[in-house]
Amino acid sequence: MTEQENIEKNIEMIESFAKKHMTKEAISRYGNLKLAHPERALKAIVQITQIVQSGIEEIDDAKLKEILRSLR
Repeated sequence: MTEQENIEKNIEMIESFAKKHMTKEAISRYGNLKLAHPERALKAIVQITQIVQSGIEEIDDAKLKEILRSLR
């Protein structure tokens, strides 16, 4: 497995974990962000994972918007 493939697999694992804690609307917004701004989407999904691990149960669309504003 190449380094690039390893990175992509890790990103998929992070996304899979985070999406289990996101509402349908937040997942949709994340998908649109990933298409338009892949680097920003990666930063957001890492942030979401950290928030979920700290005890937040669910990330809704409003919380995702708040996360995206904090990444600017």
